[in-house]
Formats: sequence, structure tokens, C-alpha cells
Amino acid sequence: MQITLALLPIFILIVIGNAMRRLDFPGDQFWAPAEKFLYYFLFPAMLVDKLTYANRDGLLLDRLFYAISLAFIVATILLWLMQRWIKWSGPAFTSIYQGGIRFNSYVGLAAAHSLMGDQGLAVAALSMSIMIPLLNLLCIGNFALYAQQIRPGWKSILKAIVTNPLIVGSLAGLIFNVLGVRFPDTVNQVLDLVGNMALPMGLLCVGAALNLRALSNQGSSMLSATLFKLALFPVIFVGAGMLVGLPDFTLGVFAILGSLPTATASYILARQLGGDAPLMAAMISGQTLLAMASMPLVIPLLQWWITR
Repeated sequence: MQITLALLPIFILIVIGNAMRRLDFPGDQFWAPAEKFLYYFLFPAMLVDKLTYANRDGLLLDRLFYAISLAFIVATILLWLMQRWIKWSGPAFTSIYQGGIRFNSYVGLAAAHSLMGDQGLAVAALSMSIMIPLLNLLCIGNFALYAQQIRPGWKSILKAIVTNPLIVGSLAGLIFNVLGVRFPDTVNQVLDLVGNMALPMGLLCVGAALNLRALSNQGSSMLSATLFKLALFPVIFVGAGMLVGLPDFTLGVFAILGSLPTATASYILARQLGGDAPLMAAMISGQTLLAMASMPLVIPLLQWWITR
């Protein structure tokens, strides 16, 4: 019940964002610039603020990398085995793959902060700075194998990774932390105000991006990826962390990150690289809605597993 109450404001803001979009308030032209402002300014500034002052005691970055890599490798192998058995079309499988392993960073950071405070948000941000490059490489590689599309250049992939604002903000905050940098009070106050804007704005944008009409006529493909992402992947993610010996607090953050719905950015990649874009749109909306019910159930079960 406590976790449900902590997550409830997050899901309410997502619903409010969707209602605002449906009511055309403040106007359809508002949301694209708002998400760009959020992605390139609000979130990086918040990550710099939280990571600069985060407590790194007990945070083992090498084990964090091993656990995340192991989880993605296991998930990839399982999804490929599913593909060999079910034999989806190539474009459909690229969307199922993205729906099975990618995560919504806005919901993840908000949930980590709500459930585990500033330190939980910092651990989540550090984890995402590892997850995002690995996911981009895995998803692009999967498109190269299964999509009927011109192969993307590796230079453009590398550029997209190293210029990702969430990665840049996370690495900058971590470097400041290691160097012991402390900002003047005025700068801290500005960063705090900006950070307070980031999470609610991100959740409103998640709600506005939902396309409920896309849910029709997608059937078993969407269901397969959704069950994998919301039920099986959290177990894989936490299990990998336990296997490499991560501390309980970090495993608690893993429980949150593993249970997240897929990323809204998956649709753009599917459309640009020859994936099944309508299926991807359906999975984004369906998983986001179902996560409102699954996360309050899955996270406590994983926490019980961690501490038993």
C-alpha cells in the first residue's frame, strides 16, 4: 500500500498530461517544444544537481556495469529465442525487442525519487548513464539484423550516444562529485528550482504522448512484449544485480528500473529504421497504462526477494 501511494502521484500526472492533450490545452503545438526543453535542459540540469552531491559510498560502478550488461544479454537471448519459436516478421520483432528491454527514463527517475529519495534518484541516473548507450547499441544492432532498411552508420550512432543529454548530465554530475566540486548557494538554488520542474513536466509529457487509438488490432505481438517487459524483465534485472553482489539499496533501484514501461523514443527509432511503428506506438501506450497496475505489485515482490 505504501508503494502504491508513493507511485500514485506519478500516474495521476501521466493521466493529467493525457487529458490535457485530449482537451487541446494549452494547444497541440505546446508539447513538442516542451519535451525538447525537458530533454535538453531540465533533466540534464537536475542530474547534474543530484549527482554532484550524491553519496557514492557503497556504489560499485564496475559491478553496476556488469549487472546491467548481464541483464541485457540474458534478455536479448530470450527475446531471440522467442523470435525463433514464434517467427514474427523482421520489422515486428524490432519493435517487440525495443518493447522488451527499453525503459521510460522520465517515469524511472520520478519513481526512484518518490520511493527512495535523492540518493535513489542519483543511483537511477548513474544506472541510466550505463543503460542508455548499451540499449542504443543493442537496438541498432537488432535493426541491422531484422529490419529491411538501409544500415545506419556507426559514426551517427556514436554521436547520438555521446551527445545524449541524459548521459552528458549524468557524467558531468559524476565528475563534479569525484572532484568534490561545490557550487555557490545561488547556483544550487537555481539547480534545485530547475530540478523541481523536471519530473512533473516529464510525466505530463509522457501522458501527452500516449496514443490510445494505437492499441486496437495489435493482439498477441503487443501482449508478448508487454508480458516480457513488465513481468519477466524485472526478475532478470534484479537477478543480475544479485548475482554480481550489488548492495540492497542499489537492488531496490533496480527493482524500479526493471519494472518500467518501454520508452516513448522507441517509436521514433522504429519509424526511422524500418520497424513496425504502429505496433511500437501500441506497446508504448499499452505498457505505460498497464505499468500503473503492475509496478505497485512487482516492486514489492522484488523487494521481498532482495531482503528475504
